[in-house]
Amino acid sequence: MIINFTLNGKPMTVDVPADRRLLDFIREDLHLTGTKEGCGEGECGACTVVLDGKAIHSCLTMVGQIDGCELLTIEGLEQNGELDAIQKAFIRKSAIQCGFCTAGMVMSAKALLMENPHPTEEEIKKAISGNICRCSGYREIKEAIKSVADGEEV
Repeated sequence: MIINFTLNGKPMTVDVPADRRLLDFIREDLHLTGTKEGCGEGECGACTVVLDGKAIHSCLTMVGQIDGCELLTIEGLEQNGELDAIQKAFIRKSAIQCGFCTAGMVMSAKALLMENPHPTEEEIKKAISGNICRCSGYREIKEAIKSVADGEEV
């Protein structure tokens, strides 16, 4: 099937099998390996990307569902060699442990901040509730997101 979509700000037209998972398409066809496969069941959030401004699990999404949509992956956050504010905050607040969940966690945070630039702590908790981090207690992750919302220097 032919699909048209925008990937990280660039319009694309591709021919893909209708039964292909978005996660496999991103990693294997587009060679964007920042998006990780954790559970393959939509439980861990490692594969989170932003589709039309909403955080989604790419392991549960078929590639045909992105036709006409705007897709943002972790690779699309960096602009002109400059990390996004949320990426800088994760580094600054030591919100990265082993790194496996980081891309998905960052993308969930980015989707939240795109929709609500000044979320409450409860809204932050809810936004990252679909992401599992086995290394941290989530404190630094929540602090990183809050710091961007509060406009802290990066």
